Amino acid sequence: MNQYQKTAVVGASPLQLVIMLYDGAIRFMNTGKVAMVEKRTFEQNEALQKAQKIVVELLSCLDMNKGGDVAKNLFALYTFAYNELIAANLEDQPAKIDTAIRVLTELRESWVQLDANTRSQSTEARLDISSAA
Repeated sequence: MNQYQKTAVVGASPLQLVIMLYDGAIRFMNTGKVAMVEKRTFEQNEALQKAQKIVVELLSCLDMNKGGDVAKNLFALYTFAYNELIAANLEDQPAKIDTAIRVLTELRESWVQLDANTRSQSTEARLDISSAA
């Protein structure tokens, strides 16, 4: 399984890598929420800290100079989700995890759509080149 994951990451486009980060963060948030409900504080803390680290990674990938308003908006949303995760973990509030999950899930769907559009345009460009040849 580890080798499969390494291959998937190495062969992924930048958009797909971002989607993988979202998937990981959402997975850890769900794991943390279940642990919280079941009063397994060690697992809760571990999972939510992993989710926080992924959100920090997403933050660090933002190019505030080139990204303009999109980068600023993503910064605000990532910061909000990060703060919700911290508060959820400190205060044992699953609703705050739900809020962070909702934010990242909606953002993830936008990235998935962007990836699909990019692939579609790439396929169309290849078909145009093939037809011209």
